[in-house]
Amino acid sequence: MNFPGKIAVIGGGSWATAIAKIVLSTQPQINWYMRRPDRIEDFKRMKHNPVYLSSITFDTNCIEFYSNINQIVKESDTLIFVTPSPFIKQHLNKLKTPLTDKFIISAIKGIVPDENMLITDYFTEYYKVTEDNIAIVAGPCHAEEIALERLSYLTIACKDLQKAGILCKTFSNPYLKSSCSQDVTGIEYASVLKNIYAIVAGICHGMKYGDNFQAVFLSNAIKEMQRFLDTIHTFERDITDSAYLGDLLVTAYSRYSRNRTFGTMIGKGYSVKTAQLEMEMIAEGYYGTKRIYEINKKYQAEMPILDALYDILYERKSPVTTFRRLTETFK
Repeated sequence: MNFPGKIAVIGGGSWATAIAKIVLSTQPQINWYMRRPDRIEDFKRMKHNPVYLSSITFDTNCIEFYSNINQIVKESDTLIFVTPSPFIKQHLNKLKTPLTDKFIISAIKGIVPDENMLITDYFTEYYKVTEDNIAIVAGPCHAEEIALERLSYLTIACKDLQKAGILCKTFSNPYLKSSCSQDVTGIEYASVLKNIYAIVAGICHGMKYGDNFQAVFLSNAIKEMQRFLDTIHTFERDITDSAYLGDLLVTAYSRYSRNRTFGTMIGKGYSVKTAQLEMEMIAEGYYGTKRIYEINKKYQAEMPILDALYDILYERKSPVTTFRRLTETFK
């Protein structure tokens, strides 16, 4: 395997655009897959993504665009998947090219629907990619701040620390610092959970709970995250590291957080469907709530915050009544 070799970005959203900007700061050229050929043509003409993070300009001579996923996989060595989790199977179902000789990086903060599997586990089981050829990119990091080149941090998790170290150099530049971890499963689940808790933070904001309460809520949320991670995957992790606590905080507090925005709408009285229609981007935490709820039926970790959010989003329970009960469990 030529590692990292020619790098491909699979996806056309804001985080994919930020990832492309990051990789191009250390690599002379990338391949980039977008599903719609018309978006590619607009990109080439305008020198920026026509829909997302349009403030980032690109030298399109350094980008080879593809709208055929099989072709880009054939022409690439390392594949960075940056698509919303609900649609990952739609892209992969078109794939006829083997992935066994590719290195896979997931920048997806979600779980594969139906199978209720982590993205990395899905690639391992269904595409026979070995664990040492899979990595994940975790925050705390918002695409909008990458666009502004504000100092940010990433965590690259891979079972093979040597490969993680090489990727850290690929994902590091003057405004971005990257660190390595082997806790692939824990960090990947944490990336899903932080979106769930960010929706709850948004609901609290929409219901006009104050900063005092938000601090208590997030203290309880990180404890709940740790209980789940320790139950599902034993690892000597420090839950206060930025990949866990840091990513939770930025997603729960930031004005750029689509999950917090979605939750704020729910807290203000919007229905789930109305809030989704008004969102220009997908709130991964909505889907993650159901996936983690179903996964936890097996593990039975104590997760009152998750259970409360599931009741609000999927059982149509009143946020006011549900939160009144939930707050009694906080310390």
